[in-house]
Amino acid sequence: MKTPDKSPLIILGAGFFAQELADLVSDDNAWEVVGFVEGIDRRRCGTELLGLPVHWIDDLDAMKDSCQALCAVGSPARKSFIEAARRQGLTFTTFVHPTAHVSSTTILAEGTIVGPGAVVASYTTLGKHVIVNRGALIGHHSQIEDYATISPGANIAGKTHIGACTYVGMGAVIIDALSVGADCLVAAGAVVVRDVPSGMRVAGVPAREMKKST
Repeated sequence: MKTPDKSPLIILGAGFFAQELADLVSDDNAWEVVGFVEGIDRRRCGTELLGLPVHWIDDLDAMKDSCQALCAVGSPARKSFIEAARRQGLTFTTFVHPTAHVSSTTILAEGTIVGPGAVVASYTTLGKHVIVNRGALIGHHSQIEDYATISPGANIAGKTHIGACTYVGMGAVIIDALSVGADCLVAAGAVVVRDVPSGMRVAGVPAREMKKST
């Protein structure tokens, strides 16, 4: 039986995470990376990354009907980059690494990336362009809003709500049934034991608001 051709995929970003995502995608026989997209430094365009072309964000018209995309920008700042690509007509897919486990009852919105060894439990919803990095754990009946980033090894317990554009650092722990608002930063290694209002930066064990420099 003939193996179907791989679907072409273009990666937004041309940095280290873009290279890592291209490597992860190579573990999945469904996709073939055909290029990268730069949105900050146009001088990088016309060169190659991993032997593939780097395109400028405004020059995607010829690719919008043939490729789908993923964004390899680790911070929630990827939102503006993705919106610019969408205005160019690019559409986004989801990617779940073959070694990740995502419950069949979980909902993944477009652009979501689930990295190797990650576990997403039952009846959970991941919004648009969420990144669940390697080894992260997300418990049952949780909701992760658009553009949130869950860093490697973070452990989010069940019935938890993470707001849009929130960044959960490496190895952070959020206990069950809590809410972390939008645009928050949960520092690496923090243990969150109470709700976190939107816009707050927390760190420590237990997590407390980070003092602002004067």
